[in-house]
Amino acid sequence: MAAKDQHPLPRKSGRGADKPIPAPSRETAPYWEGCRLHQLRIQRCSECRQYQFFPRIYCSKCFGERIEWVNASGRATVLSFTIVRRAVSPAFAKDVPYVIALVTLEEGPQMMTNIVGCEPEDVTIGMPVEVIFEDWSDTISIPKFRPARS
Repeated sequence: MAAKDQHPLPRKSGRGADKPIPAPSRETAPYWEGCRLHQLRIQRCSECRQYQFFPRIYCSKCFGERIEWVNASGRATVLSFTIVRRAVSPAFAKDVPYVIALVTLEEGPQMMTNIVGCEPEDVTIGMPVEVIFEDWSDTISIPKFRPARS
């Protein structure tokens, strides 16, 4: 099995201890490199100018093949969320309760994330949020969102 096809391995130390670590692929490597640099990168089609997330090799709107990586503003709005009160695995037990949210980026695409920096009960639909990054290793940083600061 090729390295890019393997499942992520759990971490043994750091903030993401024992959690599955993302394994960048050819298509996602620029995204993860941006995260490592604390930049939220998304794709934009050079033909129709549509932004997209998750990474793809072609445009999901016009099927164009000229895709470029751009830095997103890092601003988003909570579209939907849930509060997790029971860990899905022992690796997440120390995190409960935590918020899993679907946010709409200012540029238009939506992404799943965690909302941090506030009590889970304070999260609301329509809440403005901004990206922050949690460094899980020297090469992987995870984008999360917190309530936007004025």
